Amino acid sequence: MPLPLAPPASRAARRTVAVLAFDGMSVFELGCVVEIFGIPRPELDVPWYELAVCAGTPGADLRVVGGFGLRAEHGLDVLAGAETVIVPGVADVRGEVPPPLVAALRAAHGRGARMVSICSGAFALAAAGLLDGREATTHWRYAELLQRRFPRVRVDPDVLYVDGGDVLTSAGSAAGLDLLLHLVRSDHGPGVANTVARRLVVPPHRDGGQAQFVRAAVAPVEGDDGVAAAMAWALEHLAGPLTVAALARAAHMSERTFVRRFRERTGTSPIRWVVSQRIAASLPLLESTSAPVEEVAAAVGFDSPATFRHHFTRVMRTSPSAYRRTFAA
Repeated sequence: MPLPLAPPASRAARRTVAVLAFDGMSVFELGCVVEIFGIPRPELDVPWYELAVCAGTPGADLRVVGGFGLRAEHGLDVLAGAETVIVPGVADVRGEVPPPLVAALRAAHGRGARMVSICSGAFALAAAGLLDGREATTHWRYAELLQRRFPRVRVDPDVLYVDGGDVLTSAGSAAGLDLLLHLVRSDHGPGVANTVARRLVVPPHRDGGQAQFVRAAVAPVEGDDGVAAAMAWALEHLAGPLTVAALARAAHMSERTFVRRFRERTGTSPIRWVVSQRIAASLPLLESTSAPVEEVAAAVGFDSPATFRHHFTRVMRTSPSAYRRTFAA
């Protein structure tokens, strides 16, 4: 039987929460959901959540990553009847989402449930049509595939989570914790959310707009045309001045032709690409050295620390110093 709906006075708290379990899943994201919504917290003196772990076949033994198993007692009828539905992933990002799950997700959303995905769970919401015309995110590794498979979704690969009101999506693994705490904060206020975060020994609030910290290491350039030659030359000379004219000369093209062909190949301008490569090159320096930000900026080709900070903040959604505090060895 579906979980009973909360009375109208408590609907703002979205007390009934259902999370999907499936064969072959990793349990980290599921564990995060259980930790936050499944543990009673009477000391907080607020109506806490009622959590149900659901599967396509209730009571079936599910294999999970790591060589062990679990059993979900509830089925998709309970998931369809919950007030908050969380999909922590899918079995195969390239495969078909099971039609019964799609139907349950659509039914839940049609009833007014709050729909949530973590990491690759966005593929299930997209398959159900719940992300059409919406901004959404997923793990940066899957962002391009999600956009290609579901072109009506506006995929933002650069944020921790997207709060679309009734539909919320998050990036991979740890970003799911940020979104789950955001749900608690939305339901019960920052005081309660901060208390839960302290129990988990995690930061109480990382804003959803903060960038996914992708190690965007400078990658080899593929191809043997003039644009590829210019890109390879630029990667070898990031610390020096790089202008469109210099890149065009390396490509043996006129500036106008080079800019046009570069955009056709990369979807961006030469200078924007150079900036992104310089930011990528700065990450290991911030992580593994104690060099001042001024030296890091110069080492990767920015003409001033202020310019470096400006572009770094625009791309990474945090400052170089804050990034170093988080990721320094």
